Amino acid sequence: MADEGETRDERINTQTAEDETPHSETNEDTEETHKSFRDLGVTEVLCEACDHLGWKKPTKIQVEAVPVALEGRDVIGLAETGSGKTGAFALPILQSLLTSAQRLHSLILTPTRELAFQISEQFEALGSSIGVKTAVIVGGIDMMSQSLVLAKKPHVVIATPGRLLDHLENTKGFNLRALKYLVMDEADRILNMDFESEVDKILKVIPRERRTFLFSATMTKKVQKLQRAALLDPVKCAVSSKYATVEKLQQYYIFIPSKYKDCYLVSILNELAGNSFMVFCSTCNNTQRVALLLRNLGITAIPLHGQMCQSKRLGALNKFKSKSRSVLLATDVASRGLDIPHVDCVINFDIPTHSKDYIHRVGRTARAGRSGKSITFVTQYDVELFQRIETLIGKKLPVFPTQEEEVMMLMERVSEAQRFARIEMKEHGDKRKRGQSRDEAADDEEQSTGVRKKVKGGSFRGGRGRGGKSKRGR
Repeated sequence: MADEGETRDERINTQTAEDETPHSETNEDTEETHKSFRDLGVTEVLCEACDHLGWKKPTKIQVEAVPVALEGRDVIGLAETGSGKTGAFALPILQSLLTSAQRLHSLILTPTRELAFQISEQFEALGSSIGVKTAVIVGGIDMMSQSLVLAKKPHVVIATPGRLLDHLENTKGFNLRALKYLVMDEADRILNMDFESEVDKILKVIPRERRTFLFSATMTKKVQKLQRAALLDPVKCAVSSKYATVEKLQQYYIFIPSKYKDCYLVSILNELAGNSFMVFCSTCNNTQRVALLLRNLGITAIPLHGQMCQSKRLGALNKFKSKSRSVLLATDVASRGLDIPHVDCVINFDIPTHSKDYIHRVGRTARAGRSGKSITFVTQYDVELFQRIETLIGKKLPVFPTQEEEVMMLMERVSEAQRFARIEMKEHGDKRKRGQSRDEAADDEEQSTGVRKKVKGGSFRGGRGRGGKSKRGR
């Protein structure tokens, strides 16, 4: 532990660490080149696991947070999305497990189910050589089967607050009285009106003698309030400005009448064909409608929203990750924490009502040093929201170049696809009323392939190279 003490002394705060590195001004990556995971005090077994995962050198937040956490201090980590926050809390927890293996050792709270599964995958990948057992406890999955998993007492529990509280109150024999580590990932979202009361109840039933890590891309008043309640003399590791978007992200906006949004979306997907897209909508209904619309035009789109059952949500995510779908349409359920390396472009089809959500949405692209593009649709109703976003990020966004005449040429085909999408949405609604399960009414069956043949002009270029090409050339 002497080495870890020295590394902590070298790094009393971010600034001194940056000043000590000889070439810190030349490139933001050079600061990290002088550090390896071994320098941070990470044990050999975990260093090998990092190498195996392709983590060559620690990111800025890891350089800051890992040594402090290894010393046994509470940590508040503020870093832009895609900066390796998961590794910053996973490594200290796994190292603690190595020194004193204990069941129900750590609890990680996340705001969304998908993020919980992603964190679990990283824990299992990092801890595979030391036999770490994890359990994902989220809604949408049978409580009985989760109770059986918890009865086996895993080392690490990754949970959404609501379902965890259900188990703490109702599952016989399950408690977290021996807990050593509590982590809140995307803490600001957890503390928004959704989960504040659940978090309070969870904090009451876990030991006060524990290590607590708070990680988020944005710091809010609620997070500061929680910090006072739950953390003991924490060390703040901030490696980004107050509200930052990544430098390698090209951000644009388009100012358009709201009735032509669908046309412009199809035009952009067509123009940038061959890339992968995440399109954010404000409601589950709109997400489903736009997905059907795009499928009717031969673009391989898949929806992801809160009204889908859990297996469908994970299925949709996996299809997009495996590149068998090129467009993922999502509500804000997918805006936090999800790490999909190949997202080339994020489109804000509906502008976010909370400006901070903009940072999280566009953070799905340009991750871990890669470049990316984001385009925000601004209608006549969204001007004020858009100005708030520009104020928050401290930038004036440029206009994305489009040819209005070319876009309007798509109008007829898009209108027809809209009509068919409405018919299909109505059919889904009727099926649900008749008592069919949500799964059947759902989500990624290619129901629209039959309709697509009816739409004049067949498929668009947007599906090229994925699944849309079968109609071309017929």
